[in-house]
Order: sequence, then C-alpha cells, then structure tokens
Amino acid sequence: MNRRNFMAGTLGAGALLVAGAALLRPTDRGSPYSEYFRQLNQQLKAHGPMRPVLLVDLDCLDHNIDIVMQSVRRGGKHLRLVEKSLPAPGLLAYIAKRAGTQRLMSFHQPFLNHDAQVFQGADILLGKPLPVRSAELFYQRHQGPFDPARQLQWLLDTPQRLQQYLALAQGLGTRLRINIELDVGLHRGGISDNAVLGQMLGLIQAHPQHLEFAGFMGYDPFVGMGVPGILGSPQALFDKVMLRYNAFVDFTRQQFAGLWHDGLTLNTAGSPSYRIHEQEQLSSEVSVGTAMLKPTHYDLPSLGEHVPAAYIATPVLKSTGAVNIPALDDKSRLLSWWDRNQRATFFIYGGNWMAEFESPSGLQSNGLYGRSSNQEMVNGSPQVGLNVDDQVFLRPTQTESVLLQFGDLLAVRDGKIVESWPVYTG
Repeated sequence: MNRRNFMAGTLGAGALLVAGAALLRPTDRGSPYSEYFRQLNQQLKAHGPMRPVLLVDLDCLDHNIDIVMQSVRRGGKHLRLVEKSLPAPGLLAYIAKRAGTQRLMSFHQPFLNHDAQVFQGADILLGKPLPVRSAELFYQRHQGPFDPARQLQWLLDTPQRLQQYLALAQGLGTRLRINIELDVGLHRGGISDNAVLGQMLGLIQAHPQHLEFAGFMGYDPFVGMGVPGILGSPQALFDKVMLRYNAFVDFTRQQFAGLWHDGLTLNTAGSPSYRIHEQEQLSSEVSVGTAMLKPTHYDLPSLGEHVPAAYIATPVLKSTGAVNIPALDDKSRLLSWWDRNQRATFFIYGGNWMAEFESPSGLQSNGLYGRSSNQEMVNGSPQVGLNVDDQVFLRPTQTESVLLQFGDLLAVRDGKIVESWPVYTG
C-alpha cells in the first residue's frame, strides 16, 4: 500500500487533506504553498495573532494517538503520557481523553504542582530523580484533593538520595511511594547492579511507615533511535534491555518477596521504542510523548506510521530582494549570481528556533549574515513567491523546549483554528 492510500484508509477522506500534507506536499501552480499550507496561511492572516505561533494539527494528532493505542492494546499494557514532551495541560487532556489514560510522567517541580491541581485523578510518575529540595517544595505548595501518598511515585536512583527522601518523609509525617530507576542500557544513571538495588530495597523494607516500593522504570529510547548497525540491531538491543530488566525483577522477587505485588508499576519504553514492547509481557506500561507530534528528530523507522502534527508559523515582515550582506554591499550581488537561492530575501518575525523550514520549499537561513531570534534573514529563489504578511512554516526538531516558546498553542482542524491551549509556566 502506498503512503497516500495508507493515509486515506486510516483517516478517511475527510481528514486526508490535512494528514496527507505531512507526507505529500505538491506545490499548487501560482502559489508558494501546497493546498494544506495555503489554507493555514489564509487562516492565520485572517484570524491569527500575526506573530510566531505553534500549531498542533488535531487530525494528525488523532492519527498518532490511535496508532499508539493500537500498539498498547496489542501488548496488553497501559499508556503513560510524557508531560515534558506535551507541555500544555489542554494538549495533555485532549490526548488523555482520546487514549483513555490518567497516567502521566512529570519532570519538573512547578509542572508537577500544576498537574496535581489540574489532573486531580491522575497517577503521576516522576521521569527523573529530583533534588530532595524540589520534592519538599512540591509538598509545601501542594493544594487540592490530589493525594500524593496514593497517586504520586518519586523516581530515585541511589541509596543516598533515598536516604534524603526518607528524612523528608519523616519530617513531613507522610509516606512516599518510591519507583526505582534502572539502567537497562542507556547508561544515564540508575541502578546497574543488584548490590545497590538491595541497599535501596532494604531501606524501603525497613521503613514501611514512610517508604513504599512502587515499582521500576527502565527507559530504553536507544532501541528505536537508529544506532549504527555495528552496535547491534534494534532487536538485539531490545533483547539486552529485557535481559537486564528481568534480572532486576527476579532479584527483587527472590530477595524481597514481601515488597512484590501485582499492582507495581513496571514502566518502560519511550517514543522511539514503544512499539517493540509488544513482544514482552514483563512491563505493565509504556511511556510515550514526542511520538504524538513527531518532530523532525523522530523521523525514525520505528515511527514510520506516525505523521508530523506540529508546526511553527511566523509572518514575513520584510521582502528585500537579492541578498545584501553588511560591509559587502554591492559585492553581495556575486552571492545571488552564484546561488539562485539567494536572489530573494525575507526577514521573518523571530527565528533561530530548533526547527527546519517546511513551507514554502527551498527556504534557508543565511549563515554569512547570521542567525537572529528577532528578525531572521531567510533566503530562497524568486520562485518562492512569498509576500509580506505571508507565513513561513517550520517543523520543530523536538517538542519539550520548543513548544514552550510561543505562548498558547493553536489547535487546528481542517485548516481552521479551533482551540487555544496555554503552555506550562515555571
């Protein structure tokens, strides 16, 4: 099945125009844009704020959510949404509703406090070990019915940090749920041997009033990131991951049987690797975030069925003709004579983002002139055909930091703005 037919069969004719734009963008005669971006350009010129914005395409997002959930169900697992990669409560709520999950993974104390207020029924797992002072601040600022003793798991990686959290729990007179970070091959910290794991489990076992073992987290994005073949195939890397994960589980069940029960959170995967976990029955859940929007760094074979769902749009402020470099002045004509893609110059609103030019095709930054976050010079050929106030569209290279730079996210469906979602702050 070719890609056009795949999209038609998956999304239906009504959504083909929008989702297909992420894959197939023939340029319309007389327009610098494909029909998809032509509609967005008109919509933003008429109803947008005429400043840099981050667009989320809901039809493409729906498609990606459904692809993830088909895999999750095949594997008999739960889905945990990675908040840092989808950093807007409205966006998270939209995905959570369609996916039918209340499981979140949080990475930042101010966001965690916000999650506890907005998603009062959520089960939240920390995605990285936070300094104990961050945890203390969470409790000092927490308000509302969210119950951390039932609904929150702190991810910890060393006996020393666990001792700090024990002291915090004793001082607060509360009980902390502890999820232990495993090094299953990423080598970014976490438990790598049974001796250290035994120290942590022993400390939890000795303080049942203040500590509760909640499970394990084993993050393995490298399995699907396309490492050089000489380092191992995705399947071989996955087999090593699960060998490590199983060994830690076996040790715990044998040496600390009193801590083990069926309700533990056995978290794994990441956006690049979630699909391969359909093969195993050990883990209880997979974490996915960035794959829902698919920025350019996630154009991976493991995410081949996903489609891009996020774009930056920014207006053209000035159109100044052939490139003209300070100090070179008239000599700049040599550059445009040599390179036809420097015969049209545009200055856009903002710039210098972690993003790649998407539409119109043929645009590029000017390295000689230099990058700018205020009015970036963008060059192309005269055939680009952009006018002042037209939009330049870019595709982010990642999501977590980029999505926070534009104020409210604009959700679009069928080429029209339908919602506005504030992003996290703090």
